Amino acid sequence: MEIRVSDHGAHVSVVTIDNQPRRNAMTRAMMADLARLWETLERGPCRCIVLTGAGERAFSSGADVSGDLSADPEIARIVNDALLKNRTYTKPIVAAVNGDCIGGGVELLLSTDVRASAPHARFGLPEVRWSIYPFGGATVKLVQQIGYVHAMELLLTAKLVDASEAARIGLVNRVVAADALMPWALETAQAIASNSPTAVQAVKEQISATIADHARSREALEQQLGDRVRGSEHFREGVRAFLEKRPPNYP
Repeated sequence: MEIRVSDHGAHVSVVTIDNQPRRNAMTRAMMADLARLWETLERGPCRCIVLTGAGERAFSSGADVSGDLSADPEIARIVNDALLKNRTYTKPIVAAVNGDCIGGGVELLLSTDVRASAPHARFGLPEVRWSIYPFGGATVKLVQQIGYVHAMELLLTAKLVDASEAARIGLVNRVVAADALMPWALETAQAIASNSPTAVQAVKEQISATIADHARSREALEQQLGDRVRGSEHFREGVRAFLEKRPPNYP
């Protein structure tokens, strides 16, 4: 399990989430690596980033629920930095959604700028099914990006939608054949990188700062709500049910 980075030409970097046995779920260590990588790329010469998952099954299924689910301030900071939840970032990110994009995978997707999906990918935020609070930014960014009713349907029903529906509601720009997805992403990234990096990064910084300011203004409430959910018996039952692969029973 790792976060890989490779260069495609002089100005495009490709970041790949690779934990295929767990559908590219991210452990806390992987999130820490990703947070550090964003910082490195921000300071480096790349002008555009392509983000994807390894294999064909998943882009990312979010946090590895079999691991550490605590959310003390230090853990929350790592998760926030990995998902670019409330950080101003200047390098554009193109997402090549090669497979299922679930939970924290969607929250990571919300930090990207131009997105395409393979036809077989599914999208969803199933956290409430398992009594987990989606504290990676979805409760703020999703409404901003796809509108209230679409966001609330995903957040409250915990259902998965297919790639065509994700495109219809504006979660991704388009659906691209699986074998054409990475060529599309690299071509798009190169088109962005060929423009003035000064102008491109100024545009990205302004929009990113607006989103980050809004997310930061909700941070205290987000932590309070997340702590309330994690302290409940429903949380303990939800995680047990997830790990035991059975429906939860909420009294």
